[in-house]
Amino acid sequence: MGSGRWSTNVYDEHARMKAAAGMSTFDYYDNLRRRHPSNWRVHDTLDPFGVRFRESRDSDEHPNSTAIAILFDVTGSMGAIPITLQRKLPELLGLLLRKGYVAHPQILFGAIGDANCDRVPLQIGQFESDNRMDENLEHIFLEGGGGGQRMETYELAMYFMARHTDIDCWNKRRQKGYLFLIGDEMAYPQVRRRQVKDLIGGGLERDLPTEKLVRELRERYHTFYILPRGACYGGDPQILRSWRRLLGEQVLELDDPAAVCETIALSIGLYEGAIDLQAGTDDLRDLGVGEPTLKTVSTALATLPTSLAKARPVGAALPGL
Repeated sequence: MGSGRWSTNVYDEHARMKAAAGMSTFDYYDNLRRRHPSNWRVHDTLDPFGVRFRESRDSDEHPNSTAIAILFDVTGSMGAIPITLQRKLPELLGLLLRKGYVAHPQILFGAIGDANCDRVPLQIGQFESDNRMDENLEHIFLEGGGGGQRMETYELAMYFMARHTDIDCWNKRRQKGYLFLIGDEMAYPQVRRRQVKDLIGGGLERDLPTEKLVRELRERYHTFYILPRGACYGGDPQILRSWRRLLGEQVLELDDPAAVCETIALSIGLYEGAIDLQAGTDDLRDLGVGEPTLKTVSTALATLPTSLAKARPVGAALPGL
């Protein structure tokens, strides 16, 4: 729901305690894989079934919330992405808050597989402003499956975001939220009614064309697809064409998947009008980001329109960062 404030101190202490107890960061996944190999299932906090809405709400504490959803493919070679996101979460929050890109981000994490063959094909957390977002990320089940047909059910995740989220940045201010899909395959051409019923719950009377769904989704979310070149199908022209048909210029190729947090942060800064690309690159340099990562992010974002940048506002840092 987005209450509370994120703290670097809480993040560091949580990591220290897990390490001292001999627990891995993604211990839910590790425990299921090791102790219950025949009972793989989504964590209760990430189960989309029966969820009417995941909500991003304004409050006295966060009067101008911005909904940010980050959903990643956890099939095949993409399993390293959530590990990178978890490790670099302080950098992502630091860029958004210290540099004034967004004053009150509320972040949702989720994961995408293939509902045609995986046991845990859809995982969707809640929008959070505090360290509960860390917990949602750590509860991701890294199934590593997929069917090898160059498609995963991204459309099912997009359906959930379009029909089962309620965000005040849009409701109250007509400011779009942000959705980042990170993967290396194509969406299926239709949202299947049966898959919606089985994994999310009723509400879809017939199969829905993915192109129609994406038009609906983009009314409320700036929607990006990030394709890391190091993934199985990185740089694949067919996959790039497929996503560019759906999302146009908001398809980003990333030479180094380790730069995903910086790419997300600067994309938001650009669309919020807080920076231009040069200012964003300078911000990364101020935070000690190395030249290879700077080049990776600059190259990925060079395709976005330069008209996005406006006068840079002054942003307030979040206590605890």
